[in-house]
Amino acid sequence: MTVTLPFMQVDVFTDRPFLGNPVAVILDADGLDTGTMQRIARWTNLSETTFVLRPDAAGTDYALRIFTPDRELPFAGHPTLGSARAAIAAGRATPRDGRLVQQCAAGLVPIRVEPGGTRLSFEVPPSRTTPLGADDAAAIARALGLPGAAPRFEAIDVGPVWITAALADAAAVLALRPDMAALDAIGRRLGVTGVTVHGPDRSGASGADIAVRSFAPAAGVPEDPVCGSGNACVAIQRRAAGARDAYVAAQGEALGRAGRIAVRYRGEAIEVGGETVVCVEGTLRVA
Repeated sequence: MTVTLPFMQVDVFTDRPFLGNPVAVILDADGLDTGTMQRIARWTNLSETTFVLRPDAAGTDYALRIFTPDRELPFAGHPTLGSARAAIAAGRATPRDGRLVQQCAAGLVPIRVEPGGTRLSFEVPPSRTTPLGADDAAAIARALGLPGAAPRFEAIDVGPVWITAALADAAAVLALRPDMAALDAIGRRLGVTGVTVHGPDRSGASGADIAVRSFAPAAGVPEDPVCGSGNACVAIQRRAAGARDAYVAAQGEALGRAGRIAVRYRGEAIEVGGETVVCVEGTLRVA
């Protein structure tokens, strides 16, 4: 039997179409099984595809399942924001006092919806940070093509697990030409989503405070154009180093994008957000 489901493609972390990170959002997806969801995600070939479902947890607005072309994720950042935008636009969720609550495998995720409904931010789920051993750090540094001693790499778990490190500056981040096969092998061996690196942009050329790049070949995404969960890990690492001021990150330049991610510290909570744009709206026929 073929079913026809509402479909949107939302560009996240941009206010201009085609410059952020797109997520495919399938609404009213309760009748789909896991295998069908994974096949659709492999077909869209975006970094993530999501499926909006009826929630079963009290106080939540919708449930969400999130897939890369290769696997299901318990949480991811830009799919959370894009799916919330789609759910609002399709009338499947209505913010209460500027807030939504998403149910996903990582738990309940509060989402702030700013006036106008296009700018959203998610609260970073509870995290765990584990320093990486010297041998693994050296292997990752080689795979990234970093000269000299390896930076301090930490595995930060926010649902996805990103090995995260600060580099000298934005120029060092943008100059990376990673060995994707080596990163793929490392990611699979360590059981992590990928590697995210960041560095301060002192030039002011991007209009952002830092530059970020995220590589996840083991999850089927060689380079994520603009990564919400990766930026969440950056925010956690920066807070641990003593930073508490709000900032803007730039991501995507290496892929011809221009993503902008706004990070705010609110007490012990961290919010990661940005603008969203609906680029495609229609239906998806699923056999």
